[in-house]
Amino acid sequence: MRSWQRMFVAVMRLLLKCLRLGRRRRFKLLRQVEQLWHYGNLCLRSLLYNSFTNGDVVLDSLFEPIYWLVDHVTRWFGVVFVALVIGLTSSIVAIVYICLLPLILQTYTPAWICWHLAYGHWNLIMIVFHYYMAITTSPGHPPQAKDDLGGVSICRKCIAPKPARTHHCSICNRCVLKMDHHCPWLNNCVGHYNHRYFFSFCLFMTMGCIYCSVSGWEMFRDAYAAIERMKLLEKERLQVAANQTYYQTPPPTFSFHQRAFHKSVVYLWVLCSSVALALGALTLWHAALITRGETSIERHINKKERQRLQKKGKVFRNPYSYGGWDNWKVFLGVDAPRHWLTRVLLPSPHLPHGTGLSWDLPPCVTEQRTPLLAI
Repeated sequence: MRSWQRMFVAVMRLLLKCLRLGRRRRFKLLRQVEQLWHYGNLCLRSLLYNSFTNGDVVLDSLFEPIYWLVDHVTRWFGVVFVALVIGLTSSIVAIVYICLLPLILQTYTPAWICWHLAYGHWNLIMIVFHYYMAITTSPGHPPQAKDDLGGVSICRKCIAPKPARTHHCSICNRCVLKMDHHCPWLNNCVGHYNHRYFFSFCLFMTMGCIYCSVSGWEMFRDAYAAIERMKLLEKERLQVAANQTYYQTPPPTFSFHQRAFHKSVVYLWVLCSSVALALGALTLWHAALITRGETSIERHINKKERQRLQKKGKVFRNPYSYGGWDNWKVFLGVDAPRHWLTRVLLPSPHLPHGTGLSWDLPPCVTEQRTPLLAI
């Protein structure tokens, strides 16, 4: 009896030892898995760690395929956009000369005729000149040799010197001096040497569209009412033809010239009003940036820098801003009072201040620039 008890106790002890050994092995296996997880997580963080990484960087990384697609589509369709601008502008000019100008010469007083002829042709010349200069003038690119520049960084995309205010254009695939943005309607970058042409084109195009919309408002109302009458008379003519009554005279119809005239006036007013609203908003936006001495890219950079310094109790000052009035003088190249006429109100191919490689104080600035940081 005792032998059976001893054997039972021995078996139970052996079973308990096996259970403890299995539990220890399971705990050891779990510890190994946990260590491998922490080690892999540490390796991944060490490879991908970046102190500047935030939600914006992650979002940009996720949208990188879309950016690549947009860059390539914009590059190939730039010529189409330029042709569209030229075609739409030419159609408006043709309608004005063929349809509206004879009517103006017949009905307006001599004073109003002189005003429309002078202002309309001046505005048209300014639009054509600045658009041509904007699409044909290079925005400016930094030299490839670093020996020519001092104290500049290197662009990580094109491995070339990158002076201050220079940014890489993924569509043109090269760095641009004082880059503002790549404009598909110009098929060109907006940079140091053609920024003034781009803004002047937007301004004068907006002014021209507003001029056409305001001047043609009464003509638009009459043309729209005439088109509605044409639709009504066409409906009545079809009803008469359907009744097949020979004693009724069909209502008179408008001639082809009248139809084309009224539809052209409606087309002109709708297109000019739409462009005036859209392009006017863009012009105001760039005017605000010019007043602050910033470009479109620098606005985002300065905003982040302003928020970063604000957390440290400091105030950010734009080193390229000389005050609202002086910023406009520098941007337009106004060094003397007569330049407001010869360089702003008349076509002028003068170069901007500086080379875009360094930013010394322009001679037209009356006050010294503010420091970069202020406590």
